[in-house]
Amino acid sequence: MPDPATASPTLLGIINVTEDSFSDGGRFLDRAAALDHARALAAAGAHIIELGAAASNVDAKPVTAAEEIGRLDPLISALKADATPVSVDSFLPEVQRFAIARGVDFLNDIQGFPDPSRYQELAAARCRLVVMHAVQGRGRAQRLELSADQVWDRISTFFTERIAALEQAGVARERIVIDPGMGLFLSSRPEASLGVLARLGELKRAFDLPVLVSVSRKSFLRVIARKSSAAELGAATLAAELFAAEHGADYIRTHDPGALADGLRVVAALRAAAAAG
Repeated sequence: MPDPATASPTLLGIINVTEDSFSDGGRFLDRAAALDHARALAAAGAHIIELGAAASNVDAKPVTAAEEIGRLDPLISALKADATPVSVDSFLPEVQRFAIARGVDFLNDIQGFPDPSRYQELAAARCRLVVMHAVQGRGRAQRLELSADQVWDRISTFFTERIAALEQAGVARERIVIDPGMGLFLSSRPEASLGVLARLGELKRAFDLPVLVSVSRKSFLRVIARKSSAAELGAATLAAELFAAEHGADYIRTHDPGALADGLRVVAALRAAAAAG
């Protein structure tokens, strides 16, 4: 894990074991290719590998729980054998139960664990819970036109209510990580994501919980950087990730942990040089 003295965030390397992810759909549907890439991300600087077996973009096809589990199972086994911490990204209860039973370290739910009937089950688990806010509530991302102020109000209300409900059901506070969402999970307007990034410190002060940020290759960066594809967003992603790290992100979920780890080392060296001068 990162040295706390440098305030470096924990990096989650993304593996999309999917046919239609917006950034790399199909590249890692093959089990061997996915495992090779996961190990490469860990070697490059990822502290945790996050596995997602169903895309969440607006054009993605539905994937059954059985299909998700079939894609995840061999990868979890191999990564656990490597002693690599694993996060599973899924909003399906059956997949979450499977992941808990397999002893994963994190569960990441883009719906923010919306079903109170499952909270006692979640309270009994040991993994940490990434509680994500998304303006559409349940389901995949949608193209919604919301202002930055509307989005911030929804984020504040969502976390106030959801964290209280989870804790009341017995989920230990130290197991909760909050994710405000980014890109189309907030709004089709780039200023909504920019506004949340600018207010990360305020979010941390309001809830006093670790914050995860996931800006990697998001649609709002494509608009700002004037790029036509996610593959062209490496520099824009790194800039946004470094900003998030400087403003208090505790976890950063990224497709390129190597570039981010390098960037964080350079920023730390510059900061040290400035302090010495």
